[in-house]
Amino acid sequence: MSDLYGDEHRRVQERFETTQLADAVRKNIVHSSITETHRLFIESRDMFFLTTTDYRGFPTCSYKGGDPGFIRVLDEKMLAFPSYDGNGMFLSVGNMIANDKIGMLLIDFETPNRIRIHGTASVDFNDPLLSTFHGAELVVRVTITDIFTNCPRYIHRYQRIERSKYVPSEQSPTPEPQWKRIDDLQPALPANAKGIAEALGGTISQEEYAEKVKKGEA
Repeated sequence: MSDLYGDEHRRVQERFETTQLADAVRKNIVHSSITETHRLFIESRDMFFLTTTDYRGFPTCSYKGGDPGFIRVLDEKMLAFPSYDGNGMFLSVGNMIANDKIGMLLIDFETPNRIRIHGTASVDFNDPLLSTFHGAELVVRVTITDIFTNCPRYIHRYQRIERSKYVPSEQSPTPEPQWKRIDDLQPALPANAKGIAEALGGTISQEEYAEKVKKGEA
């Protein structure tokens, strides 16, 4: 069997008498490459959750969003996705550079359905794909280790109301985020972000920004 299961998994499986079931599930649903069914699902997604591990050993879970197709399947073993403008922390990117093992969870909340991915990530600041992802700062490539469809029975059913206006699009300029107006952050903004607060109507406090978040204006 694959090393998907370690000693700790086996002990829990034995306790609940699911060892044989776990092996059968592993054999039937876990793949080491991307199938056509996987590809169609992956490339139809407009969001996913990314797990990385920081230098302290803490796992980090991050939401990544874009237009459908922003995750690209390059071949049966590799996919790629863009890293858009964020808050300058680069937590996920820094984690992936230090520890390339990652997890991805892709969910369809309307059907519902979901796929889990384990893989190794690579970040090349001069990736030739960068110019093909509008608005991207970086491109992350992921080599597949495990990919499998998970049981969707506990997924609550939701419906997307509208796409985020902040997702980069070639059809319209990308608006600047409201957090760049926060007064305490002004001295720390990079040179290319200076003047954004004034252009958006002036600086705001942390409390005012929190109110905008509550109202869906941020």
